[in-house]
Amino acid sequence: MTVASGGGRSGPAETLRVFLASWFFTSLYGMTLGEYVRLLRKHHFAVAPAYWPRAAFMAGAGVVNSVVGGHETRVYGPGLADVQIGPPLFILGHWRSGTTHLHNLLATDPQFAYPNVYQVLNPHTFLTTERYSKVLFASPRTRIMDDVPLNAEVPFEDEFATCGTLHSPFLTWAFPRDAEQYHRYLTFREVPESEVAEWMTALTLFYSKLTWKYGRPLLLKSPPHTARIKLLLDTFPDARFVHIHRNPYVIFQSTQRQNQVSLRTMGLQHFDVGRIADVVIERFKIMYDAFFEERSLIPEGRFHEVCFEDLEKDPVGQVERIYDNLGLSGFDAVQSPLRRYVDSITSYRKNTYPELSSSLRRDVGRAWRRNFEEWGYAIG
Repeated sequence: MTVASGGGRSGPAETLRVFLASWFFTSLYGMTLGEYVRLLRKHHFAVAPAYWPRAAFMAGAGVVNSVVGGHETRVYGPGLADVQIGPPLFILGHWRSGTTHLHNLLATDPQFAYPNVYQVLNPHTFLTTERYSKVLFASPRTRIMDDVPLNAEVPFEDEFATCGTLHSPFLTWAFPRDAEQYHRYLTFREVPESEVAEWMTALTLFYSKLTWKYGRPLLLKSPPHTARIKLLLDTFPDARFVHIHRNPYVIFQSTQRQNQVSLRTMGLQHFDVGRIADVVIERFKIMYDAFFEERSLIPEGRFHEVCFEDLEKDPVGQVERIYDNLGLSGFDAVQSPLRRYVDSITSYRKNTYPELSSSLRRDVGRAWRRNFEEWGYAIG
């Protein structure tokens, strides 16, 4: 699949960063050694030789994380036990539906705190090590899948902080041959209670650390949360939710690209890219079957839905609607930083993709029919 993008990646230093991200570094490097060994054992140590450098890097990082993480638990653990997590605002939506754009827009409001890239990738150690993040965190200046800026401080997906439990669908990209066993963690339905509890303990500990650090309500975004409304409400009954949708055909094309990049930058096994389309279709269906079933559980006044195409045309107006419909205060104060952020991204250019084949359009339209009809997008 060819992709035309904004061209933010250039120069030998950036080329080196992309190479290292593709073959050595990984978004899973924040695991402790014990978590990493459990992951390898679960998959019978079936790491492809091409990814042995990445596997070795993860082992070395795991040793450091175990030592520093133990120190962090001893130092901060007693204080974290008394932290009260305020009602979060969750951004819901499938990968590539505009959740990052919406997260960045809402993150301009200083009444919220959000997890950044460094924190989600270092959940065991960030309270201790984040002061050194400019030295410890080296990545391409933009995401490999597109030209969205990437650095240690930008908002990011809290799901990464739970990967050490081995109960996250993100691990699909590390061991793609066993992808189906991770699909169930999209919804946590028919999952043993012990696994649900382990995952939720990791998530709430991460939120407690953020709350202790910032003392503000959390603004959170991870696509799998779209399928976990009931689970999230059980733990955070006063949470608010904003869901973003986009043309499903565009989501399909962009998610195929995102999966290719994730397999390249997180993978420990080779995977037939010809099977990605089926995985994308299946995971989307699992996610939205749960979403449509559970969204009615959200109390009135705590759910709002936004269309990506409308957000793209009028970001400030659409954010104002979110504030109005969710009963959020402070929009007047956030207008200036919001407009400055919007002005700063006017030169951004989205990826472009070749037209889908007629057979793929038919398959996507058939499998995701309810989404097309629910949101008013044409099939065909």
